[in-house]
Amino acid sequence: MQDLDSSMLIKTSDIDSIKPFLTKLHLPSRDSHKGQNGKVMLIGGSHLFHSAIIWPAEVASYFVDMVHVASTKENNTIINSIKKKWRNGIVIPQIQIDEYIREDDAILLGTGMMREEKKQVVGPEPKDLNSILDNKNEGKKTFELTQYLLKRFPEKKWVIDAGSLQMMDVVWLMNLRTKPILTPHQKEFTSLFGEHIVDYDRDKKQETVRKYALKYKCIILLKAGYDIISDGESTFVVEGGNAGLTKGGTGDVLSGIIVSFFAKNDPLVSCLLASYLLKKTSEILYEKKAFWYNNSDIIPRLPEVLNTLIRQCKLNI
Repeated sequence: MQDLDSSMLIKTSDIDSIKPFLTKLHLPSRDSHKGQNGKVMLIGGSHLFHSAIIWPAEVASYFVDMVHVASTKENNTIINSIKKKWRNGIVIPQIQIDEYIREDDAILLGTGMMREEKKQVVGPEPKDLNSILDNKNEGKKTFELTQYLLKRFPEKKWVIDAGSLQMMDVVWLMNLRTKPILTPHQKEFTSLFGEHIVDYDRDKKQETVRKYALKYKCIILLKAGYDIISDGESTFVVEGGNAGLTKGGTGDVLSGIIVSFFAKNDPLVSCLLASYLLKKTSEILYEKKAFWYNNSDIIPRLPEVLNTLIRQCKLNI
């Protein structure tokens, strides 16, 4: 275990700093079959946020064998309407979530889901899925659906993001049998854990992230310009990227990379590689576009950048 005040620094300018983790990345074997290189489920979206579920779906389609997307009826219609552009996944009705979760390796929950200003602190036992989905209050639906799924599938690999982070009760994490990954920005961290982290210096942020990761048996990736990643024992800071990553939706892209890697990899390794890959990709885009790129520029470059990193580290593919 590391010293409580220490952390490992990973810089996109230093490929040797990420190489030990890149060597642990699951690579498809030459004789593998469909499904053996990862299946993921993405649950999210709302009447207001449509692209938040599409971006991670596009990301995941590059890195895993099967992508299942479950969103609102309106969003499912939108996603199906762009099938001429995106044909690399399966859109399912939310009522079939249980069935598909059972077969998938990792699940991303919360991107684009709505919240309420007044967070529900204590909730009743989860309702049946039908009644949860019929709730017209999307903030309460986020609360109830997150509670229902985490309680029903405690053994699954969860990546919890955005709306679910803002609405859930942190004690639900204690019932999970597999360490989940949480991807809060600083305000979501405060909403979830009740500690105002924004004004802390970097050392205090690292210490705080480590403390809550240890207490709630999870991996936390705190998005704060630099990323702080901890499983409660080991803590890392990933530096790099640029201000182009402040645009809306880059967090959804990051979550899409994380859940893709998590399908077949250790959760801490998944977070470190995802953070590094996104930041490195932004730097390569900066060379031609400066800050003026968007998610549609980032997503197709991710596999190219990953392939370059693998080759630079002389890994067999």
